[in-house]
Amino acid sequence: MPDTTLPVFLAPAVPASGRVVLDGEEARHAATVRRLRVGERLVLSDGAGAMARCVVEAVQAGRDAALTLAVEEHWEEEPPALRVLLAQALAKGDRGELAVELATEAGVDAIVPWRAARSVAKWEDGPRGEKALAKWRATARAAAKQARRAHVPEVGEPVGTRELAGLAATMSLVVVLESDVPDRLTDLKLPDTGDLLLVVGPEGGITDEELETLREAGARAVRLGTTVLRTSTAAAVALGALGALTSRWH
Repeated sequence: MPDTTLPVFLAPAVPASGRVVLDGEEARHAATVRRLRVGERLVLSDGAGAMARCVVEAVQAGRDAALTLAVEEHWEEEPPALRVLLAQALAKGDRGELAVELATEAGVDAIVPWRAARSVAKWEDGPRGEKALAKWRATARAAAKQARRAHVPEVGEPVGTRELAGLAATMSLVVVLESDVPDRLTDLKLPDTGDLLLVVGPEGGITDEELETLREAGARAVRLGTTVLRTSTAAAVALGALGALTSRWH
């Protein structure tokens, strides 16, 4: 079993054996922030399932930082048979990034930013929207490393409700989290394989029109419990429940 205390760093590719050079921002972080030295170990990941425990053989610090690594153990981790995609409504301030961070730590497989009607943040096309999307992607990347995940969830381009409904129509199951509906998540027959889309609305809630559009695409509106969760925490709580109720944690 690989050592779960070793730091994880991302690389474009992870060889099964031999030596590999870690460079760029990851190397600068390893050499300057973590201060890794010759003889210490780390885990290298490509973010797509391949991981390797490596020992540091040489360190070059500074602007052109690089670490020469020798692979000691290599393994592949398969994605879960039931993938969970999160449609996360855009949220004001850092609440959207917090939602991405928590959902990534809880095991989400992909994230779709949703331009919901009541989202305060709009992510208009152009530099500001691109910057916001880049923050979500960087957050997912950092959270995946922190959680020692073999797979970094992809954060897609933002979509409107009609586009989201189109995506919903391709899913094995679509679950919309709502606090004032009678059905509970535990009432649903959950699949063990395929793709499940989890929809989380903004702080102001999902409009009746949006809910109807998603229902027409096959979505089921359910609640998690008796309390109202914030948009930044709802997905993580739901992912925990799905992990226990399906084969995802097996």
